[in-house]
Amino acid sequence: MKNFIIITTLLSFVLYGSAQSVNFNQIKLSSKTAVFNVKTYGAVGDSIAMDTKAIQLAIDACNKAGGGKVWVPAGEYIIGTIKLKSNVTLSLDYGAYLLGSENIADYDTDLIEAREGNVHCLIYAENAQNVRIEGLGVIDGRGTPQSFPRERGRPRPRLIRMVNIDKLTFSGVTYKRPAFWGIHIIDSKNVHFNGVTVRFRNNGYNNDGLDIDGCENVLIENCDIEAGDDAICLKSSLHPCRNFVVKNCKVASGTAALKFGTSSYGGFLDVKVTDCYFYDSPMGAIKLQLVDGGKLENVDISRITMKNVGNPIFIRLGNRGRTYEKTIVQKFKADVQPEGRPVGTLKNIRISDVVAEVTFEDREQAAMAAYKASDKKDILELSGEITDMEKSKAGPIMIAGIPGHYVENVVLENISISYPGGGTENDSKNYVPEDIARYPEQFFFGVLPAWGAYIRHAKNVQFTNVKMEARSEDKREMIVLDDVEGFINK
Repeated sequence: MKNFIIITTLLSFVLYGSAQSVNFNQIKLSSKTAVFNVKTYGAVGDSIAMDTKAIQLAIDACNKAGGGKVWVPAGEYIIGTIKLKSNVTLSLDYGAYLLGSENIADYDTDLIEAREGNVHCLIYAENAQNVRIEGLGVIDGRGTPQSFPRERGRPRPRLIRMVNIDKLTFSGVTYKRPAFWGIHIIDSKNVHFNGVTVRFRNNGYNNDGLDIDGCENVLIENCDIEAGDDAICLKSSLHPCRNFVVKNCKVASGTAALKFGTSSYGGFLDVKVTDCYFYDSPMGAIKLQLVDGGKLENVDISRITMKNVGNPIFIRLGNRGRTYEKTIVQKFKADVQPEGRPVGTLKNIRISDVVAEVTFEDREQAAMAAYKASDKKDILELSGEITDMEKSKAGPIMIAGIPGHYVENVVLENISISYPGGGTENDSKNYVPEDIARYPEQFFFGVLPAWGAYIRHAKNVQFTNVKMEARSEDKREMIVLDDVEGFINK
């Protein structure tokens, strides 16, 4: 126990110290900064003309001149893929809309191959530095299921994809309606999101908010995010995510407000998340997942308020073992087998000062999602009784390793969680599958035999001032432990 206290104290010091030492280099633009008005290069902005070529000419001229601002005045500009370049700031006035073409032929394919999904995207950059998107305008992918249906062999463009960028800034701007993922940043460093608004909810399938893959020195602050799929999602398909700070954000999601994974080949190191509001996230709020090897270590999450969420905290060490050597297809079935990469490590996690309200998803709200249109009638015709699926999505804290590989050194402190209750005597006897290689989603484990916390294959888990209540009768145990060493609840 003494060693465990020393470890967690050192972890807190390292995390707070690293968060304070991050140096995010900004692009400093003086009053003499060169400005390139897209209308000077032929952009019309009338919601009819295709303005891709004109805006790209302005970007190219700005880059060739050594950098500056590409100015987008108020108007509605229809575009296919545009490519940002070094030292270019794309600056959108209030009333300026970049509207994604609804024709897939207008999206370039001569881009770096994507490790996940197809290459198509609306705004792209690669191997560049000092790239910035700013302003009070809107970037709208118009990626509805009607324009880009989810069908095998039919690509759906991301809103933004950027690869290997140094000094990348997103300031202001509202982002809407991607056909696939929203903002996808890969293998980049010194990345700053500030005051960004994301509105992807109830649009289509796979509408992630911010997917940050294998990046270093990332600050996400003062953002307002409503995503259809994972909202703030750290991925590591090749390189680790390292030295992240997330603060002062409001986040809602159809699946997870904050998620590490599922891509986790490189791992996640030194992450601090603080002072955030997670709400309307019926499939869970915080998901820390390591299933493809690597290390998930030194994570500090604090001062989080959760309202109307599903599973509040899900920590999972698994063995999918994916290498991401080629574009992949996700496998959700329970009988999938490990793909070969060794099991990683998940340890040194601290979550503190959390207040959470866990609820069953409102059925009318669930039926509103555009991608659930075919299920809408079935959802609304459910009887008043809560289903096992609904129970499993509003389940307890779950901390789970796999046999022989433990989640280690987890501290939960000053936590207050209100659960809906409703568990039966039969629920308390439920078998929980190991699902070692399955896609890591908590509700896949079914209704758990605990209503407050279920912990399995773990070492040195400490609950300090963790208060949990059920708003209605629940006949399961509050806490269930299975193959756990060194659990302390005080």
